[in-house]
Amino acid sequence: MQALDLIEILPELLLLLVVCFILLVTPFIKEVELKEEDVFFTPKAASLAYQLSLLTLFILAIWFGIRTSDLPQMIMNDLYKVDPLSNVLKSVSCIAVMVTFIYSKQYLIDRDLFRTDFIALALLALLGQFIMISGSNMLTLYLGIELLALSTYTLTAMRPNFPRGIEAGMKYFILGALSSGFLLYGMSMIYGATGSLGLDDIYRATTNDGVMRLVMAFGLVFLLAGMAFKLGAAPFHMWVPDVYDGAPTAVTLLIGGAPKIAAFAITFRLLVDGLQPIQSDWQPILIFLAICSLLIGNLAAIAQTNIKRMLAYSTISHMGFMLLGFMSVFDSHAYSAAFLYAITYVLSTLGTFGLLMFLSKKGFECETIDDLKGLNKRNPLLAFIMLLLMFSLAGIPPTVGFIAKLSILEALVDAGYVALALFAVLASLIGAFYYLRVVKTMYFEEPTDLTPIEGSNFARSVLTLNGLFILLAGIFPATLTALCLSAMRLTMQG
Repeated sequence: MQALDLIEILPELLLLLVVCFILLVTPFIKEVELKEEDVFFTPKAASLAYQLSLLTLFILAIWFGIRTSDLPQMIMNDLYKVDPLSNVLKSVSCIAVMVTFIYSKQYLIDRDLFRTDFIALALLALLGQFIMISGSNMLTLYLGIELLALSTYTLTAMRPNFPRGIEAGMKYFILGALSSGFLLYGMSMIYGATGSLGLDDIYRATTNDGVMRLVMAFGLVFLLAGMAFKLGAAPFHMWVPDVYDGAPTAVTLLIGGAPKIAAFAITFRLLVDGLQPIQSDWQPILIFLAICSLLIGNLAAIAQTNIKRMLAYSTISHMGFMLLGFMSVFDSHAYSAAFLYAITYVLSTLGTFGLLMFLSKKGFECETIDDLKGLNKRNPLLAFIMLLLMFSLAGIPPTVGFIAKLSILEALVDAGYVALALFAVLASLIGAFYYLRVVKTMYFEEPTDLTPIEGSNFARSVLTLNGLFILLAGIFPATLTALCLSAMRLTMQG
């Protein structure tokens, strides 16, 4: 290991150092005795961990943000890759986790979950995402996946005396272990066929006619099956609705937000960096996964009355839409469309679940669509933000979600998949129904609860900025699309 390697992984080391500080130092902080009438009480240790985490994430987001034009380089004996794509993705991941912490603070306090272990596990999950984003070896990628997965398993089931959450955590753990087995078996077969776990070596090996095609084909099927589970793509989606519904909303956002950025990254690393020469083998599998996800996700979401389950099924359809961006062969425009789609989906999801947490209070969970009845009469600003977020997820102009879907469809048509593009449009039309149903509930139904909506002014301000970004990035998309295209081109040229 060279000194340059340590400099390049300083952000990861800093994040790990912060986690160690939270786990080793904060337990020794003496807590003030809680008075029963003090409803605004927050533990000292958790408050310190929260503030330190926000500061760290802000610094890391800027660090990665100013390095989006750096040339790609391999470090740590070719186990780790630092390039413009990884820097942009890590910066967005830091922002997503930081925003998640801001949205969820009061929600966690009300449910006695505002603890140092929650914050430490969330940061460890982020560290796993960093490793997934920059991994250039299959074992490195697997370590990142497991670090993320083990943290989220624990977070899902950590609410005491909440059987639904514990059940969801157990399902997530068992099915996650099964998918990890698929992933490892696929990796071992690819290793047997190519003689390497490094993505660059695999790329070179697959260009030769001497590679064992049958072994590669079986390895590819197992690899994509494990990857589809991590993405939450159908037909490997069975964990998504139960986990989204059973976990506390703050944990649902931690699972459904930033990790989707890492899911895009690992898809790109495996399929483009490692297995692009055999794209004729994996593209039909991706088409099957995308069609199943769009069909099952959108049709199942229509029948949901629980908004968290509805958003879970919509996530399945969005992952299918993102996979469509990988249909073009070695096309930076198409991959940048999938890149843009992943970012816009995460930003829209952050605001949606953030608003659900803002509407929740002690003893009440905002979980059903009926809980949003008459929101426009109770708080027009929050209703308008939710409208923008629903429009973005549905792909309705002038929101950024429309630009993202249009980019994917344009890439599909350019690659000659016109029928697939038409199917994606029809699936989006089905999806628009259940998103617009939420808007109709907020604007055209009478509220069942007329009590004023109270919450943190800071969280309200961030929610407003979140909604404004969704709108302005749709009206003026040039900056965001240029950033994605530039990062993808620099990465692929390297």
